[in-house]
Amino acid sequence: MSTSVSPATNNTLASFRLASIQEDEPGPKWQALFNAHWPQYKTWFLSEGELARPGYMTSVRHLRTHMPELVGTYEKLVELAGGGDLAARFLSFYRPPPYLLGCSQAVWAGEKPLLIRNYDYSPILFEWALLKTCWRRPVIAISDCLWGVLDGINDAGLAVSLAFGGRKRTGDGFGVPLVLRYLLEVCDDVRQACLALRRIGVHMTYNLTLLDRSGVFVTAYMAPDRKPRFVRSPVSTNHQDRIEWPAYARMSASVERRAFLEERLADQSETAGRFVNRFLRSPIYRTRYERAFGTLYTAIYHPAEGRAEYRWPGRPALSQSFDSFKEGEETVHLDCGISA
Repeated sequence: MSTSVSPATNNTLASFRLASIQEDEPGPKWQALFNAHWPQYKTWFLSEGELARPGYMTSVRHLRTHMPELVGTYEKLVELAGGGDLAARFLSFYRPPPYLLGCSQAVWAGEKPLLIRNYDYSPILFEWALLKTCWRRPVIAISDCLWGVLDGINDAGLAVSLAFGGRKRTGDGFGVPLVLRYLLEVCDDVRQACLALRRIGVHMTYNLTLLDRSGVFVTAYMAPDRKPRFVRSPVSTNHQDRIEWPAYARMSASVERRAFLEERLADQSETAGRFVNRFLRSPIYRTRYERAFGTLYTAIYHPAEGRAEYRWPGRPALSQSFDSFKEGEETVHLDCGISA
């Protein structure tokens, strides 16, 4: 497993490697992931000062209260991370520092429903890891914060993804990647996931898209100071009911992206294949990597098949499933002007 950036001859293309990693129980592969990324995460975790982060007892108490099913896995991960106080507090992911990300996500509610999403962020702050685990049940997911989830699917056919919700407000609660991990580990369908979201607080505003094997889907509007709202919208970008951070909405083109996807879904001539390909082109595919707002991958989840695809423009898709998951590295070229 490795993550790298290599210079390109035209000084604009940068190469990264997405590692597909299979490890049923936390072990040496996860430990290698931790060792590779912990220095960067530690700097981020302490960016507002150590006292700004909750203590170990507070963090673990909240984890035990709100996501008790994950505590056994958490303890194994802390041990693999060396058992230190700071790593244990970080891995609880309770009230972490704030962070922003882009993203467009949509459900194709056809005969074979799909969850499609673009993850927009900085390529040098991304873990570049796709994990297949069986901590409580089989899960395939893009990793974030070492055991959190940006998007993924479980063996029951529940697929989930996240996007920033377009508000500056922060508060008590968990970082949403760990919440998505929880949903995939313990929930079979959208109904169970919504019940879980009603009782788990998040520390920032997020939009979650959920789809299950039966075709039921929902967009969950989460915030630290509001009760969760569940809407039957198949599309979400980086705002909720209204624009609450105008500068961010303009920079991210959140309104324009959402309107574009909604128009395409309303077009009776649109097909699933064409709709997926929209995510590989402007205005959905973004290239503002210098602002930490460039598309790193397009994910397509097939709940009925227990399968996931990851795509980039101009190259074959990476396909993984619960029946056939292949470890290895996928080289991804991004036109972002970053050099080693």
